[in-house]
Amino acid sequence: MTIKKGQEIDLFIEQAAFGGKGLARVQGFAIFVEQAIPLDRVKARIVKKKKNYAEARVLELLEPSPDRIQAACTYSGFCGGCKWQFVNYEKQLQYKHQQVREALEHIGLVEDSLVHPTLASPVEFGYRNKMEFSCADRRWVLPGQLGCQDIDTSMALGLHVPGTFYKVLDIDACLLQPKLGNQILSDVRDYIKKSQLPVYGLKSHQGFWRFLVLRHSAYYDQWMVNIVTSAQQRPCVQPLADHLLETYPNVVSVINNVTSRKAGVAVGEYEQTLAGSSTIVDRIGAYEFELSSNSFFQTNTKQAQCLYDTVMRYAGLTGTQTVLDLYCGAGTISIYMASKAKEVIGFEMMENAVSDARKNCVRNGVKNCSFISGDIRNCLPDLDRKPDVIVIDPPRAGMHQDVVKQILNLSVPKMVYVSCNPATMARDIGLLKEFYDVIEVQPVDMFPHTFHIESVALLKKRNV
Repeated sequence: MTIKKGQEIDLFIEQAAFGGKGLARVQGFAIFVEQAIPLDRVKARIVKKKKNYAEARVLELLEPSPDRIQAACTYSGFCGGCKWQFVNYEKQLQYKHQQVREALEHIGLVEDSLVHPTLASPVEFGYRNKMEFSCADRRWVLPGQLGCQDIDTSMALGLHVPGTFYKVLDIDACLLQPKLGNQILSDVRDYIKKSQLPVYGLKSHQGFWRFLVLRHSAYYDQWMVNIVTSAQQRPCVQPLADHLLETYPNVVSVINNVTSRKAGVAVGEYEQTLAGSSTIVDRIGAYEFELSSNSFFQTNTKQAQCLYDTVMRYAGLTGTQTVLDLYCGAGTISIYMASKAKEVIGFEMMENAVSDARKNCVRNGVKNCSFISGDIRNCLPDLDRKPDVIVIDPPRAGMHQDVVKQILNLSVPKMVYVSCNPATMARDIGLLKEFYDVIEVQPVDMFPHTFHIESVALLKKRNV
């Protein structure tokens, strides 16, 4: 049977594939199907055809998988925020375990590695401590709303339709953030609508209102509201800041990030504090972390402690080891390990993150951590100490090959690799496997109802 673009075909979904898609096969030919899960029977349309595979979208659900449930959110299936809400949570954990194991086998060519069952998040909803909502000068309506005359399509404040930069759904409530966040979202939308300033056009790059970023301290139940605009016009945003602080006692910080750049990134070229503090404070385990509007912090605060406890257990520190923390960000893992290490040295390219890391050390009374700002490829060769353990927590793209070579030259007895991307983790481990054995891997679910999965891998140097 020849598969062609545009073709409609009935498919049986055999398994979950990387990226959250379902995998079907027709005479051995792989077809990846969006919004489909194992044991679904679907009618689908082929939207992309390549030499070795095709991609398809569901037109009709002929026979649902027994693992499907009713999604709690109105926007499920349309919003890019959480694509797996319709999947039983226990099955989500199994699919994520499978992704990690298969990535190690097929990409890293590491067979028979011990991959533990995925550790579940303590909460399935309301877990996100940071949400970014985009402004758009045109609202993208749901299919069931097409033709409705009473829907205002002149603006949107919400989340993107998957795979697009200009289609924004106007979101009344996102179930991934705590409830108060949705009240703040509603108030900000109402204020923007009544203001005399235009919403930013994602195609025209004209307009004032660009993003709303909400940060929540899970431990102290405090909120930071970050309003991102294309220019500084404090008289126009100050009344909104005052209203939020007066209305919600839990809102302790209102910030205005300002950027004239065309890039759709909710980070300002500079910022001003409109009301309250310039930072909020959250806590993981015994440690407090001060967060500015653009600080990196683990998205699921409660599950972050589980992740860091796994890193600590794999590192096996006894108080005598020198630890390198590569891609250390704001120093959260470094600080978490400090009490069990002789010394922790963090490497991070972003200078503002290193500044946050040093401040957080002072805040927590940690004196055995130091941080080096710069490209790891340039800084690591100048290291004048012999590390005993390396913790690696790279971005989704994984490690640069030069960094891999430098790590191999250090010949440390033990490495702990922390990853938010099973594919690049497996690729990097494949580059290390000639000299290191993968002892065990622990997937940790930081992102319920999405296909994303965090993993911690323990590698030990082989005696050769």
